[in-house]
Amino acid sequence: MLNIRHANQRGRSQHGWLDSRHSFSFADYYDPMQMGVGPLRVINEDRVAPGHGFHEHGHADMEILSWVLDGALAHKDSIGTGSVIRPGELQRMSAGTGIYHSEFNDSAQAPVHFLQIWILPEQRSLTPGYEQRSYADALDGGWRLIASRLGRDGSVTVHQEVDLYAARLATGQRLEYRPLSGRQLWLQLARGEVRLNGELLQQGDGVEIRGETLLELEAGAPAEVLLFDMAPPHRQ
Repeated sequence: MLNIRHANQRGRSQHGWLDSRHSFSFADYYDPMQMGVGPLRVINEDRVAPGHGFHEHGHADMEILSWVLDGALAHKDSIGTGSVIRPGELQRMSAGTGIYHSEFNDSAQAPVHFLQIWILPEQRSLTPGYEQRSYADALDGGWRLIASRLGRDGSVTVHQEVDLYAARLATGQRLEYRPLSGRQLWLQLARGEVRLNGELLQQGDGVEIRGETLLELEAGAPAEVLLFDMAPPHRQ
């Protein structure tokens, strides 16, 4: 089963300096039929104007991932981390017992375009933590594991049974994925155009996938794809 959520079906928030599209219910956007898939609770596609950003605010009991598509995102938090996230880099912040952070466009001239992803952790009250790694040179030609529960194969660690893969496809390139039986999957097309098992997807589209034994992708234009492979529902 492929349950496609097209880009134009998402919620939207506009605040002058911020244009945000919500794949699932978030903040003032609420749809009881769009509350996430398994532990995956938020995918926001954010565009932040030059010189602007999110002032210091708090989170708790959430795994928060940031994946930059264009530009640069500056991060500071209450556990002493300060960094700039660039395309092809994944940041993981475990909010745990509580953390404060800010996120700002690092440029005064160019916008920053990124995906903000929230995943429920497997247990509450974890110690807050931070990790950031670059995969910019490892995304072409096939799936690259960028986040996993045990941080295997050089991926960042998320405290939940989720494998997150990324891939960049050239026009005409094909790619396959064979999920294990019973897994929950969500595919997010971050940019470009692909066909997934024959179904056309365009930038911003997402797909809930259940019961498929083979995923076949073919890029109709240069594309960047994120694939969340999550534990069966009864294990959440």
